[in-house]
Amino acid sequence: MKHRIIPVILSGGSGTRLWPASTDDKPKQFHALGGSQPLIAETVERVRGETDGISFGAPIIICSARHAELTAKQMAEIGVTPAAIVLEPFGRNTAAAGAIAAALTAEIEPGALALLLPADHVIQDRAGFLAVIERAAAFAKERILTFGIAPNRPETGYGYIKRGEPLDAGVFKIESFREKPNAETAQQYLDDGGYSWNAGMFMFDPSVMLREFEPSAAIRDGALAALKQGKRDGAFITLDAEAFEKTPSQPLDIAVMEKTRLGAVAPCDIGWADVGSWDEIWRLAPHDDHGNAKHGPAVALDASGNLLRTDGPKICVAGVDNLIVVASGDAVVILPRARAQDVKLLRELALKLN
Repeated sequence: MKHRIIPVILSGGSGTRLWPASTDDKPKQFHALGGSQPLIAETVERVRGETDGISFGAPIIICSARHAELTAKQMAEIGVTPAAIVLEPFGRNTAAAGAIAAALTAEIEPGALALLLPADHVIQDRAGFLAVIERAAAFAKERILTFGIAPNRPETGYGYIKRGEPLDAGVFKIESFREKPNAETAQQYLDDGGYSWNAGMFMFDPSVMLREFEPSAAIRDGALAALKQGKRDGAFITLDAEAFEKTPSQPLDIAVMEKTRLGAVAPCDIGWADVGSWDEIWRLAPHDDHGNAKHGPAVALDASGNLLRTDGPKICVAGVDNLIVVASGDAVVILPRARAQDVKLLRELALKLN
């Protein structure tokens, strides 16, 4: 049996930890940070076509109303005509988006599964990703599937999924979700081997997802009211601001996945990264003989392990190691790679200078 799948791309992230390249007007998913194309283009390209067991329909894009033109332009550049571009007047996290994804998938192609994907992730092994989708699709008519990433380090920046009893080869019931751990707990998870990183990717039958929203019915009902009362203009659907404002803001993990008994996880090792910091960009990028990753005109003398990235002015460094140096727009950021998370705070402080 071939499963029909509608990709639903979540493009609401702001990417503040990748400032100054990522801005409110052009957040990280619209930049080429993991390859030659912008992240959103790579995400859509990854789920086009078909295999022996699955086929993909035209995508649904859920994004900020602020990025309507940018999203449409990006899809046109890769020759994709979305089934719908849903415009959010403001963010309401992934639970509201999940309810809208379920309702629109059922409307656009009854009987199809929805595949919810963030627009700003890197997946280096597309064949492996399609294989795990095909494997998981057999369970998605009755369960809500999430894709757990095989951890390769004791990462404290991700949530974890503890797998339960197997449903079949490579698919397991979910025993529990675990919040972001401290370093000692993360190492225990890695040593145990029964845990996966929670990547925030889901596949489900729309009717199952909407039914399992019952404990969080206010989110579902508010999101569906915003969709029903919204304005449609060709592929664009502008959600009703008044109804959407009343919709509680929660992640899908908390609103549904931590409450449902129908959750399942398909662990996978697919070269995944969420591109959440400049240190992660350094890790993913090709390096020179001294471990420097360069993008744009940059030179390094007696320097190693640095990320040197510029959209314009030349970057020249000497005698420094393990730094992030990013020049974009009207700002330059310089800090140790170990403090990559501080970019968000630097951005906040820089905005006060204007």
